[in-house]
Amino acid sequence: MYHLEGNLLKLTQNTQISMPDTDNLKLISLLLIFLTFSFVMTAEGKSKKREIVLLPIKPTVILPDIPVYTPDYSSEIFGLNYSRPIPDLIEFDRGCEISDMPEEYDIWSDSKINPYQVDLVNMKDTVTLDLSGYCPPSIKYVTSDFGFRRWRYHYGIDLKVERNDSVCCAFDGVVRLTRYDRRGYGYYILVRHFNGLETLYGHLNNIMVNPGDTIRSGSIIGLGGSTGRSTGYHLHFETRYLGNPINPHDLIDFETQKVKFDKFQLSANNFQYKKEISKRRYWTIRRGDTLGRIAMRTGVSVSRLCSLNGIRRNSLLRIGRKLRYT
Repeated sequence: MYHLEGNLLKLTQNTQISMPDTDNLKLISLLLIFLTFSFVMTAEGKSKKREIVLLPIKPTVILPDIPVYTPDYSSEIFGLNYSRPIPDLIEFDRGCEISDMPEEYDIWSDSKINPYQVDLVNMKDTVTLDLSGYCPPSIKYVTSDFGFRRWRYHYGIDLKVERNDSVCCAFDGVVRLTRYDRRGYGYYILVRHFNGLETLYGHLNNIMVNPGDTIRSGSIIGLGGSTGRSTGYHLHFETRYLGNPINPHDLIDFETQKVKFDKFQLSANNFQYKKEISKRRYWTIRRGDTLGRIAMRTGVSVSRLCSLNGIRRNSLLRIGRKLRYT
């Protein structure tokens, strides 16, 4: 045994062990890692079953041809009768022929109540107005009449209404104005009628028509209110011819809610109130004015000033107010 160990020792000392290079070791290691990864992936792929997804097949739909519709305009459906002659056009019955309407009505203003600038105080002709078909704008009573109210002239009448009461058109016609006047009429409507009159409806709470609308007598055109210069719910109603106010009492009996004449003869007598207005003179109150000073400047006594204006000697004089002195 000792001889054997000695021989092995000699052999070991005489033999040189060759070690591989470092680059070769790195290459071999990468190769082994790649082979191992490929083997694992192959094993997993074999273990799973491949799933096949079947897409649904959409059937092809063939639509039939849509038939072309031909409308039937036969007289049995639409009531047309071409055998009857077409009548000639006739004029609207307004109490006067179209040619008799004044030339000033060729003016159509959507901003001015009186764009005509015609004074009818001295009119020579008599105009016939057809008042048939009248409908009262409000069926309630009169609260203020046509005429002077202190230092202002009231060019219409006031009819009692409650808030949002219906206001109706008096005659057939076309709406010419729908506006708002903060210091006067409030929301108001002016309608030109086929009989030659124009009517105005003021202090409305709501306007329900538009300029250019053709409306019939009795149609609701607005709702009652108290807009503008107003102290309570009422309807201010005016009747005008060529912009000149006419006393509505000349045309309508507001107790019976009917017109006084189906055919009304309008003449210069209906505008004589303007002469009374022109005779009156007014003094505009300025800073420092007193009744005594105004009386001295106008040549009118203080008592006369109080009587004409419905005031007392100790009444407060507001700057800008007008006092009548003739």
